[in-house]
Amino acid sequence: MPSVSVRCWGLSALFALAVLPGYGQQRSTKVKTKTTTKTSAPARIDSWVTTPDQSQLLQMQPAGLAFGAGAATGAVIEVDDSQTYQTMDGFGYCLTGGSAQLLHAMSPAKRAELLRELFGTGEKAIGISYLRLSIGASDLDAQVFSYDDLPAGQTDPTLARFSLAPDEQHLIPVLKEILAINPAIKLLGSPWSPPAWMKTNEATKGGSLKPEYYAAYAQYFVKYLQGMKAQGIRLDAITVQNEPLHPGNNPSLLMLAEQQAEFIGKHLGPAFKAAKLDTKIICYDHNADKPEYPLTVLGNAEANPYVDGSAFHLYGGPIEALSKVHDAYPTKNLYFTEQWVGSRTKFEGNLGWHTKNMFIGAPRNWARTVLEWNLAADPEQKPYTPGGCNQCLGAITLAGDVVTRNVAYYTVAQSSKFVRPGAVRVGSTSAGVLPNVAYRTPTGGHVLLVFNDQATPQTFSLRHQGRTAAATLPAGAVATYVW
Repeated sequence: MPSVSVRCWGLSALFALAVLPGYGQQRSTKVKTKTTTKTSAPARIDSWVTTPDQSQLLQMQPAGLAFGAGAATGAVIEVDDSQTYQTMDGFGYCLTGGSAQLLHAMSPAKRAELLRELFGTGEKAIGISYLRLSIGASDLDAQVFSYDDLPAGQTDPTLARFSLAPDEQHLIPVLKEILAINPAIKLLGSPWSPPAWMKTNEATKGGSLKPEYYAAYAQYFVKYLQGMKAQGIRLDAITVQNEPLHPGNNPSLLMLAEQQAEFIGKHLGPAFKAAKLDTKIICYDHNADKPEYPLTVLGNAEANPYVDGSAFHLYGGPIEALSKVHDAYPTKNLYFTEQWVGSRTKFEGNLGWHTKNMFIGAPRNWARTVLEWNLAADPEQKPYTPGGCNQCLGAITLAGDVVTRNVAYYTVAQSSKFVRPGAVRVGSTSAGVLPNVAYRTPTGGHVLLVFNDQATPQTFSLRHQGRTAAATLPAGAVATYVW
């Protein structure tokens, strides 16, 4: 993740993205999914609302909406099952080492209760279905580490001293508890830096991977995945490098697109194949302002066969840039993997911006995942590494056993609770107001996420299969409609 100065600059600039022209346009290229039999719309639509003044927080509305044959009122959002797009893998967070440390410090009973709320699927749970882990330390760990740290001047090209011991203290025990609640949760691993001895500057911050250690670093990934599997933890995917164009974080690494393509094509992909690993390889994992980076990797003939797709953040560039990559390589997947919330920003601004750009904008531009940056921090936004982010607000704030739910808890929950893995995005109209995204669930139901981006309450019509329901949404509010 970027340094604080970069993040603060990026956040103020990015608020302007919410008013970019052309937002939310449907794309003509579609991924066809299995056709389902058309059924009559049910009489009732349930809805859950979060308002910018926090008077309602994922609150189920006591009076459901009713489908009928009456005339439409206000703007019309029509949900169209005949237009099918990508299948969703899930919604969630980055489970940083710091998050795991704070969770692990809770009393067992309170931790179990919180984890059931976060990862369960019951009435009081929000159903997180996807987590991103750091391979080694991120900048939201208490200290910087890799799995093969050595005294200055020493090297270990055979990785004889490789060990997952740093993760065995907090991360792995917490992950095992999460997997006991949701064994199907998907996990993505991302490195912030290789071991310092593999780098041109022999430091945790900045530098590049020395070409003579490309093969050793590929085996570092293999050993990580095999070691996690031995602990009962399977990773669905890895990205090659967190924010490869931002070497100013601690830890971090500069990895240009041509370098990443060579590393994947000549070393990482063949190493995964030789080890018979089915973990997906995802390229890029940085901002939407540089789509040419993943296009370069995907355009490399050696790398392309090994790459499942591309990952994005949104500290720069428009969310529509994801569709540019999709249109060039429609068989490759897209993932939205990180966005922070600043501790000095307001609930109401984050609720609207994150919902519009990430939870509506990213899926409408082909993302299979939407992840907020950090699951948990303490009241001082700790832990973080020296030079790491000291303003990263967790989705939850943990002060021992005391839990405070922040804005990212609700932006994720408005989707994760209802849009389960395997849901398919379907068509939904956008009339320039009321940004929205719709899904058909694996059980045949429907979910529609709507954001009222206007300064006044909006009454609109939800139309599906020829039947219409009227809804009113407060100014700045987010609602999830389920039927």
